[in-house]
Amino acid sequence: MAAKLYGIDFGTSTIKIYKKNEGVIFDAKNIIAIADKKRVIAIGDEAFEMYGKAPSNIEVDYPVRNGVIANIENMLTLLNHAFDQLGKKHGKFTGAEFLVATPTDITEVEKRAFFDLVANSNAKSRKIRIVEKPIADALGAGLNVTKARGVMVVNIGADTTEVSIMSLGGIVLSKLVPVGGNKFDESIILNVKKQYNLYIGHKTAETIKKELACALKGEEKTIKVYGRDVVTGLPMEKEITSSFVYETISEHLLSIIDSMRIILERTPPEISSDIIDLGIYITGGSANIKYLDQLMSHDTDLKINICNDPANTVVNGLGKIIEDPKLSSLALTIKQTYYGA
Repeated sequence: MAAKLYGIDFGTSTIKIYKKNEGVIFDAKNIIAIADKKRVIAIGDEAFEMYGKAPSNIEVDYPVRNGVIANIENMLTLLNHAFDQLGKKHGKFTGAEFLVATPTDITEVEKRAFFDLVANSNAKSRKIRIVEKPIADALGAGLNVTKARGVMVVNIGADTTEVSIMSLGGIVLSKLVPVGGNKFDESIILNVKKQYNLYIGHKTAETIKKELACALKGEEKTIKVYGRDVVTGLPMEKEITSSFVYETISEHLLSIIDSMRIILERTPPEISSDIIDLGIYITGGSANIKYLDQLMSHDTDLKINICNDPANTVVNGLGKIIEDPKLSSLALTIKQTYYGA
């Protein structure tokens, strides 16, 4: 493999870049702030600070939605700025080879968009290969996907949950469900407005989720949050309970479990026996929800393994493919589409 080799995980919420022999060199929010539709003010965590606070002439945008690129122009601008920032410390990206993680259960056109994005960037890449996200996910979780043994991984991301079964280095079954951490946040915003007559923003909802989200009843914890009163329009403080958050997100958690069941029902019997032995592996940012393993274990009668550092399993899996030449066959090639003349 090339000396200049990078892996990129374009998540809905974050973008992560791995460099050979150096590890993860970029881990930031996948968000960009643009003034007057042309001037880039900030990218990543700096742009996230502006989210929900920017004036009308500044657009703060997440270019990836539901696991696929929704705004290719903004995503390309963000990527080029990230390359420029990193180039000062880690050297130029020109002529490098890239591995890009893409979801499995998307169209070929959506998959190609990730390839073309890197191909049309300032990096002027020598070669680009695609890695199925569930494969990278499983490797990052410390699993061996190259053997004739079935492995089941559930990645609960920001906009989507990907339920996958793998064996012999390939995907046996995969299903992308439009439920993720952002859905939990939206439900919290809606229910706080209904029950407490309080308008809150996405950042506050995310804080509530991280502090209070629980997959089982019985947890009693409270936090104070600030927002705008629906009736008076004035700033206000309210106390939110963990039982309220449980009621809000439980329906979404059950829809993820239903998707897991659908995949298990379609699984070949020989692989089913492997899953009984190994259990199901849970990754993604929302894998940290309290007692999630107990809820899933109760509803599926299977062993549930919450992975260490679940938010970074995909980029760590790309790293394993980059560092280990024996795993290079897991990265697939795809032909480039050129835009314009």
